Amino acid sequence: MPSTPVKPWAFYGRRPELEQLERVLARGRWFSMQVSGRRRIGKTALIQQALQRAGITRTLYIQIPDSDPAGVVAACNGYLETFGIADRADSLAGLAALIGRLARSGYVVALDEFQYFHRKPLFDFCSLLQAEVDQLAAQADQVAGGLIVLGSLHAEMTALLEDRDAPLFNRVTDVLQLDHLDTASVLEILETHADRDPARLLFFWNLFEGVPKFYRDAYEQGVLHAGRQEVLERLFFASSSPLRGEADNWFLRELRGRYDMILQYLAAHPGCTNADITAAMAALSGPGDERQVGGYLKILAERYRMIERRLPIFARPNARSGRYYIRDNFLRAWLHALQRPVLSVAFRPMPELIQQADERLQESEGYALEDLAAQLYEERSRRGLGDFKLSQRIHGYWDRSDVEIDLVAVDEDSRRLRLATCKRNPARLPAAVHELRRHGERFLIAYRHFEGWRVEHVGIAPTIPAPLRTELAGLGALAQDLTDLTAGLGG
Repeated sequence: MPSTPVKPWAFYGRRPELEQLERVLARGRWFSMQVSGRRRIGKTALIQQALQRAGITRTLYIQIPDSDPAGVVAACNGYLETFGIADRADSLAGLAALIGRLARSGYVVALDEFQYFHRKPLFDFCSLLQAEVDQLAAQADQVAGGLIVLGSLHAEMTALLEDRDAPLFNRVTDVLQLDHLDTASVLEILETHADRDPARLLFFWNLFEGVPKFYRDAYEQGVLHAGRQEVLERLFFASSSPLRGEADNWFLRELRGRYDMILQYLAAHPGCTNADITAAMAALSGPGDERQVGGYLKILAERYRMIERRLPIFARPNARSGRYYIRDNFLRAWLHALQRPVLSVAFRPMPELIQQADERLQESEGYALEDLAAQLYEERSRRGLGDFKLSQRIHGYWDRSDVEIDLVAVDEDSRRLRLATCKRNPARLPAAVHELRRHGERFLIAYRHFEGWRVEHVGIAPTIPAPLRTELAGLGALAQDLTDLTAGLGG
């Protein structure tokens, strides 16, 4: 019996970003563009797609190594050879001049990992490049090419391009910040290469969120349609697994000591407070200056963008009720569930380690479900799907009296307020709805301006069977599962 042919991988999502890039390329004049986003988010693939659609073949891509000037020049000359360009650079000054010559002859030059030029041994390149960029900008109508700089460390890219004292300040003509694929694009990938099963969506979203490269890795390993433990074995545990060193190589190699301890704690305790983190660090390494923890948190949030501080809905920006979360699903899943089992694979039976990792991932999927449901609410509202139109970003609510509401959604046009509880295990929803109603009453006392609004209580789970829907309806609650929330989204 013939096997079903495997559908080829395609370019998924990114329509607004692709259109922005195409408009820049269509000008036919000099441009200098900044593209930022976490590693593996698809910056290079987006540029390749835009160049291909624009019919531009005179291109040069260079991935800047974390090296000294000689190492950077050697790497650049290797890329010049690969792209069939006869010119060579003999120094950073020669590289800057070469970029200028290529742009004048119609080349689009892309410099990836541009943030490494923030390193002291390489920083002079920015002044050298500034001189070239200024000359090109002065002749913009006669220059058919352009420069695209790509970077994955937000703070260092900002320091290079947006700091008033930086040589390249105000030299960028266009800026593009690349975030995760939206859920509709993830659904398109799963629908094309597997199915829309809610459990599969939550499993992959908890691991990868919207990082297209990771979904492609799963596609190339042939496991997008596979069971959970086969996915984990092929992507993380087998000797040829493509992702077993991803987090350590791309996220954690620059972090040591207290940074790593904080990330480990946040991965195991999503939503912890500054006081929780301070107490945990003191328990691990002894009491010290409490202000140090604040400094570590600030660097992890602002320089590396690995963590974020969330506030409850309607809170003032300076409120002290903030909670900390790891921003990236992959990093959180790696630290909480995968790192130790993967690193132990040479010493313990692989099936036992995979089982352990899978159980921990199931724990984290409860937190992931809240974020996924909030994102789906926002995407549905943005696309005009359903009858609930959000007036602001959806958030959870908590206070010092232990009121906890997973999601609060506001529709000012219809004067409706939705309070939701999210449970990975749907059997827990009836009890959770009872608690939700009690906490909702206390929330409404605190926010009197919702008096007279229609208040709806919602129970959310990956899948909700019909009998449970009937039970929730009897409790006065709306049942929503991932099938309901993804209706109308995807391919």
